[in-house]
Amino acid sequence: MFEKVKVAVLGASGYSGIELLRLLLRHPHAELVAVTSRTLAGKTLSDEFPRFRKVGVADTLTFSNPDVAALKASGAEIAFLALPHGVSVEYAKPLLEAGIKVIDLSADFRLRSAAVYKEFYAHEHPAPELLSEAVYALPEIRAEEIKKARLIACPGCYPTSILLPLIPLLKAGLLAEDPLAVSAMSGASGAGRNASIPLLFCEVQNSLRSYSVPQHRHLSEVGQELSLAAGREVRLSFVPHLVPVYAGICTTTFATPKAGVTVEQVEAALKEAYADQTFVRLLGRNQSPDTKHVMGTNFVDIGWALDERAGRLILMSAEDNIGKGASSQAIQNMNLVCGFDPAAGLLSV
Repeated sequence: MFEKVKVAVLGASGYSGIELLRLLLRHPHAELVAVTSRTLAGKTLSDEFPRFRKVGVADTLTFSNPDVAALKASGAEIAFLALPHGVSVEYAKPLLEAGIKVIDLSADFRLRSAAVYKEFYAHEHPAPELLSEAVYALPEIRAEEIKKARLIACPGCYPTSILLPLIPLLKAGLLAEDPLAVSAMSGASGAGRNASIPLLFCEVQNSLRSYSVPQHRHLSEVGQELSLAAGREVRLSFVPHLVPVYAGICTTTFATPKAGVTVEQVEAALKEAYADQTFVRLLGRNQSPDTKHVMGTNFVDIGWALDERAGRLILMSAEDNIGKGASSQAIQNMNLVCGFDPAAGLLSV
């Protein structure tokens, strides 16, 4: 077990990168030794982000250009890749070859199939030989694999909110083979920290719209993981929506239970799966999660209801898309890799 681990963050100027910095600067077992950003090279962390003034090394550690040799020289043992899809893969392989473990927040290593990756991301995967090694790192589901991994693929924000309520029910065989229907809403930060006209305040404010219908990229990893849990192909429709808030995800999933399945069985399966999981809060029957109760945390709140008239099971979840949907979940995975308490540095409310 590590007492202290030296970490680097590549792509530390985006929303996920900023949240990683916020958490790592205060983590009891992490020493931040390198942060990279081409646009911010030469600036200290607190110069660019004044909220970090007088916190840890923020006043002295400077952004640098991403360079694997320099990261190795910094002593980094783990590198977080908070880089755009298609960019992370360029650094993952040389970092691994340098003996640095990789925790990737992009989609570059989430899929097991290079063919599926090409279908959803419209280009060949640059390092298909690494796909079989990467662990799809949903910590409540794959803790033992994560502990032994050197290449960790953190789940997407929407997938985390969809998978956690569904996987225990599929594993328990409680759901019929009818297609699932998922409707999810996310704050504007989910699109990243880039200049974009559709994401300007005047475009988002007083607006609510769906997007990426019918094939959002996250559909690929959701289908992959649900099918693995069920031991069969799981079909689903997924419709994401952009809402005029900074962050947060609220997801509602509609599923058909098998004949005779009761709401008590659903509740029992969820409790068995998550009774000992710190960051999954089961709210109970007919309880609707609210994003305001999970913002700035690593918690995901889950509620459920059985609509007997329609014969439909309704699963509801809420999370912070930058937290449990990205950065804090990545640190939860780091804690597992290093043998720390999984909740170390993450119990903020």
